[in-house]
Amino acid sequence: MDVFDKCEKINEQYRFVKERGYYFYFRTLESPQDSEVIIQGRRVIMIGSNNYLGLTNHPRVKEAAIKAIEKYGSGCAGSRFLNGNLEIHEELETKLARFFRKEAALVFATGYQTNLGTISALIGRNDIAILDKYNHASIIDGCRLSFGQVKKYRHNDMKDLEKILESNKEKGKLIIVDGVFSMEGDIADLPSIVRLAKAYGARVMVDDAHGIGVLGPGGRGTAEHFGLENEVDLIMGTYSKSLAAIGGFVVGSKDVINYIKHTGRSMIFSASLPPALVASVSAALDIIDEQPELREKLWKNTHKMLKGYKELGFDTGLSETPIIPIIVGDSMKVFEMCKLLFEQGVFVNPIVSPATPPKRELLRTSYMATHREDQLDRVLEAFAKVGKKMGLIQ
Repeated sequence: MDVFDKCEKINEQYRFVKERGYYFYFRTLESPQDSEVIIQGRRVIMIGSNNYLGLTNHPRVKEAAIKAIEKYGSGCAGSRFLNGNLEIHEELETKLARFFRKEAALVFATGYQTNLGTISALIGRNDIAILDKYNHASIIDGCRLSFGQVKKYRHNDMKDLEKILESNKEKGKLIIVDGVFSMEGDIADLPSIVRLAKAYGARVMVDDAHGIGVLGPGGRGTAEHFGLENEVDLIMGTYSKSLAAIGGFVVGSKDVINYIKHTGRSMIFSASLPPALVASVSAALDIIDEQPELREKLWKNTHKMLKGYKELGFDTGLSETPIIPIIVGDSMKVFEMCKLLFEQGVFVNPIVSPATPPKRELLRTSYMATHREDQLDRVLEAFAKVGKKMGLIQ
């Protein structure tokens, strides 16, 4: 047996899809990430981005990045643990802690590394990580790197969660949950999770990658949305969504953050976040704080699209956020719809198993504060035309 045999097998699968014009991964964008993008010289409406507030192309964000490069250069040439800890890293941590109303924050180079480093540091041999089955892959991988046990409960099923807590009373327990689930756009039942955590002596960590800038009166995410900021122990987030860059962070108590800072392998053994990205995030945080009208526009667009899809007859699942799935239930139909929509000038993401359970294959659409009314109308027109052609709607 050759260790490379598996490579040819998967390449055959991709060739099959490509030959039929259904390969929609690694598409090359030739423009900024905005409400419209250019692909293969063609301008299309982008409804496949996590740029919820439209800040990746904001003048203040770009200016902050340029100034940071002029002052600090392009990179840090090492990990924060040794030689790559800049003053702006610490300034951003102070700002993040203040924004999320926690004692301390820790900055990582990516959101993925944040979950890997945080979870693997905290879950020891006698501990148990308790996950929602729909949690993000980075949470699952962080658990795999730990020495503890992992238990999964059925999606947003609080009875199933309580069974796991009941049968693991004597262990250290960390419940880890997505605030907003990234594929179908529904929100975690955080009030019930917090209540059960208190009853069974568990801690709570929320991965709020898709909630920050979106939920809550101040854009602080799922915990603020439910008025539970003081009840959630750790909030993790990424910069690659509303915060307009790349990277990640975790906020919590000083003692816990300091422990992760000195034991989180994905931070200690990775080069630190480049100055331009740190400055971009800092500027984006200021804009979120100062311009609530962006969030208001995002929700106006979200409500318009949820209403529009439902009126057309599409299945949008349990979505209640700017992530709106169009559930198709068949992989090849998903790919075909993606192709037809692109021909209509709409960029959308095809999501098939294993990224979503079998029979839940879907088109993942997501919306921005910067989408114009006429763009959204064109999207609905395209979906109506394609949906009828595919026999999904009347």
